[in-house]
Amino acid sequence: MSRRLAAGLLLAGVVLAGCSDEPPVDSDRVVLSPAEEGTGHTHSGGAGALPIGTGTTPQAGGYRLELVGDLPRPGRPGDVSFRVLDRAGRAVTTYTPEQTKELHMYVVRSDLAEFRHLHPTMAADGTWTGRVALATPGSYRVVVEFTPGDDPEARHVVLGATQLVPGEWAPVAVADTPAADDGLVRVEAPEQLKAGPDQRMVLTVSDADGERVSLGSYLGTFAHLTGFQVETGRFVHVHPYGAAEPTEDGDELTFHTEFREPGLYRFFLQVRVDGFLHQVPFTATVS
Repeated sequence: MSRRLAAGLLLAGVVLAGCSDEPPVDSDRVVLSPAEEGTGHTHSGGAGALPIGTGTTPQAGGYRLELVGDLPRPGRPGDVSFRVLDRAGRAVTTYTPEQTKELHMYVVRSDLAEFRHLHPTMAADGTWTGRVALATPGSYRVVVEFTPGDDPEARHVVLGATQLVPGEWAPVAVADTPAADDGLVRVEAPEQLKAGPDQRMVLTVSDADGERVSLGSYLGTFAHLTGFQVETGRFVHVHPYGAAEPTEDGDELTFHTEFREPGLYRFFLQVRVDGFLHQVPFTATVS
């Protein structure tokens, strides 16, 4: 491990919204904030079928996302609550775990400048609640992905609802950055990816000096990767086939992808390095 990485880990103490499954108690957090930019298989459920819903609408497949209350003000950690309703308007209370969790929740600003990955807890009445800290005002989308436990076809569902966090803000253009780092962990992605079924994405993970890092398990695998098509906002979620392959440039992680739409995608890779959870954003073009 490089001196730069070791020193950075000692200084890491910025707590933002994110997630951790080690230890098993409620400890969802990101210990390192992403650096500012200059100015395996898809989660599809059931026999390889693609998810129901794109994460851009609150209704899909007979299910509806209902937000409860407002998102917290910037700089003030607060709760985000919601329910998932079925066709009859009843709250869904039974879920099939996916990557060790019954439901994954994401809070993302519409320009993809902010991203939080959370694992909320469910009350007996089906109301989910997760705590989040947002840095800036703006238009945010709450995205949830889950597999209803009483669905005999085990269909994977992705829903999204939008809410405005009041305050002055201006959308930020998404930078085309296939290589990026958070100051300590670096990710390099292919500049071009292919749309269609049964494709591959290979990411190289290293420290900021290009040296290998010690990747740990996170949510039962070696990485968690989510993304959004910049123009449409379509949500994608993939994770690696297995262990990383060591190379001279770092560790390579191979992901299975099934992109439906071409265009520029903004991704958020989460990996555990030496016990700390890192979140690194990057972009790639699907053609």
